[in-house]
Amino acid sequence: MFNVSREFAPPFSLIAPFFFLGTIFYVAATLGLLFFDAQTTHLDISLVGWAHLFLLGFVMMIIFGAMAQLVPVVLEVGHFSVDFYYIIWPMLGLGTLGMVAGFWIAPGLLPYGGLLVLVSMLIFLSDTVLTLRKVERISLTVKTVAVTNLFLLLGIGVGFMMALGIGVGVGVDLARWLGAHIVLVLGGYVTLTIMGMSLILLPMFGLSHGFDERPIEKSFLLMSAGVALYLAATVVDLPMVRIAALSVMFAAQGLYLYQVWLIYKTRARKENDIWFRSMVFGYVSLALALLLGAVGLLAGSERFWLAAAWFLVMGFFTFLINGHLYKIVPFLVWFERYSPLVGKRKVPMLADMVPKKMADFQFAFSAAGVALAGLGLLAGSDAAFKGGAAFIATGALFLLTSVKWMMNFGKTESGNG
Repeated sequence: MFNVSREFAPPFSLIAPFFFLGTIFYVAATLGLLFFDAQTTHLDISLVGWAHLFLLGFVMMIIFGAMAQLVPVVLEVGHFSVDFYYIIWPMLGLGTLGMVAGFWIAPGLLPYGGLLVLVSMLIFLSDTVLTLRKVERISLTVKTVAVTNLFLLLGIGVGFMMALGIGVGVGVDLARWLGAHIVLVLGGYVTLTIMGMSLILLPMFGLSHGFDERPIEKSFLLMSAGVALYLAATVVDLPMVRIAALSVMFAAQGLYLYQVWLIYKTRARKENDIWFRSMVFGYVSLALALLLGAVGLLAGSERFWLAAAWFLVMGFFTFLINGHLYKIVPFLVWFERYSPLVGKRKVPMLADMVPKKMADFQFAFSAAGVALAGLGLLAGSDAAFKGGAAFIATGALFLLTSVKWMMNFGKTESGNG
């Protein structure tokens, strides 16, 4: 699997809090969905608070934890200072809570929560940039890491500026900059990071070889250009150019889906496990999000835009992240507790370290919930949306139980933490 030497690999005690805390934030965010309905709009400040709970507490927390392990694999060098990660997760967690409280309870808390988030991300960026300086071989994935971190820096800068505008009245055109903040963070960082990492993880877990990489190279360039164009159009306030930039990003994601299909066709591992099913649901959700987004763009429909965002965030982002947790967490536990014992005693297989029944329940409830709630948004049905949200929250509880079970696997037997 991962080609990671023990010299470069961070201890499991460093990475575990990211995954466990991120999963707790995911449970909290899914429970929070029960307080919304199908008529909620993107201008609802409560929805903005929920989005930060989900994206900062869950998506960013999990990505940062994964990057702590994947940076040595991707860049083929050790971290500049892996100990930075001991600071990142508590600051990001507290900052997320502060920002959510600012949106939901007291706006004056926003700058303080935003500052904690900003500092945690600057620490993450500092380690990544200083680590990049040691890289000798510049691959597409290395370029992705560099570009995504630039977009993240710009995105959190815009976000902190907006937090000051809401919290202490600094003059900021929130309506104008909200789109740029979303595109920089979700398009420029999260989506491009997933694209870059999937070029490593999908072939690794699916045992795919010999596929053409040109589609993702073009997709990377188009996506980067689209995000940069959207930011420039926001600075000079050109709405039609922003629409053109979104169209470029849609085309980039179409090429990315074609790349995923090429990887799928060459895979040698045919096992229909929780990871594979999660990938299928995630990529189908991405295709549906692009279709709904295109309709929303042409028709100017809020309902289609919200449904597109729903399938992008809850279908694509969530299932790709959760599906990979069932691969990455068992490997990290195995690497920490069992790799020193290879050749000395019998050690478990990675498949033995996944709670299959709990994983099946998590997938079934989550997939049904995303589909039902998405239909509720399109049809304007509160009952369907809330029913779907309840299914998703149930699936989240199964995920939390699964992550805890995987983290504790062999803990008593090995005596290692």
